[in-house]
Amino acid sequence: MIVVTGAFRKPSISAHPSSPVAAGAQVTVRCHSELAFDEFILYKEGHTQHSQELDAGMEAGTHYIEAVFRLGPVTPAHAGAYRCCGSFSHSCYECSAPSDPLEIVITGKHKKPSLSTQVGPMVGLGENVTLFCISEVSFDWYHLWREGAPHGQWLSGGQGHRGAFQANFSVGPATPAHGGTYRCYGSFKASPYEWSAPSEPLHLSVTGEEPTPAACSGAHCILELNLRGILLELRKS
Repeated sequence: MIVVTGAFRKPSISAHPSSPVAAGAQVTVRCHSELAFDEFILYKEGHTQHSQELDAGMEAGTHYIEAVFRLGPVTPAHAGAYRCCGSFSHSCYECSAPSDPLEIVITGKHKKPSLSTQVGPMVGLGENVTLFCISEVSFDWYHLWREGAPHGQWLSGGQGHRGAFQANFSVGPATPAHGGTYRCYGSFKASPYEWSAPSEPLHLSVTGEEPTPAACSGAHCILELNLRGILLELRKS
């Protein structure tokens, strides 16, 4: 069967929990649209598709409808980039434009690396800090992730001291937003969505206070106040 895509506006796609996900976990994928489609199709790029028809895992609201796909317990076979599209029963050979890709990363396939820093868990406001992700395995890529952040950093690795392999992640100048719990992972180019087990957590705290804005003073302040007065008079008139 040939299905033509792009006939309708694309839906959105999301997952809970978001990547990276430990092997064995349950993952819920939601395909959401403001169009009242009769069916949603979820597919992994390069693999077979799964579909949800109306009243079979569908949830409807006042101005939206969505399909709920449950995956799991997940294994490395679930890793990959997923998309979904929607269709109507009266035009089953036409599907909406595909959603943006949703990457599902499964962790735990390889031995975990270690994560450390040269300054310890406390870093001063405005300072730069380097986090070292070190592994006995020669991974192609290393990934640094902070809990609660929507995206992580990734770097190619090189050989470090004593035969180990590592990637150095630069963080800073440090702000309060850089504080949190970090972990790193390793992966290979041949299987980019299958990562190692996570490193032990590294808790990073940023100390110090952000400077308060300087008070207005001098000729610049007088000019600014005069401009505010002129604008106020113009509004009154």
